[in-house]
Amino acid sequence: ALLYATKAIEGLKGANDDQTRGIDIIRKALYAPVRQIASNAGHDGAVISGKLLDGGDSNLGFNAQTDTYENLVSAGVIDPTKVVRTALQDAASVAGLLITTEAAVSELPEDKPAMPMGGGGMGGMGGMDF
Repeated sequence: ALLYATKAIEGLKGANDDQTRGIDIIRKALYAPVRQIASNAGHDGAVISGKLLDGGDSNLGFNAQTDTYENLVSAGVIDPTKVVRTALQDAASVAGLLITTEAAVSELPEDKPAMPMGGGGMGGMGGMDF
């Protein structure tokens, strides 16, 4: 469903450059789940998403378990709407906070020496030597 939502924002232009960049970021984010699922299944995500968008049926998807293109609703492969909506809202909320934050607090990386190699031999265990 997210992949097909990219069609709804095709040709959408922002009122300024920042809004246009934001629209582009959303567009790329909508492609990401399909590409990642395809990549995890050993396929090229760009090819899979391209074939799906060329298909025309919004229920058509790539079933990574069977390596087939099929109607995912009929196959029982569906995402709960609330989960997808909540993920998008939370991501947008965090992005908004990062954009409006003028400063951030983080820990400086520490230059710790590498752990020394373990000892080579152990002491004898009483009564175990022959």
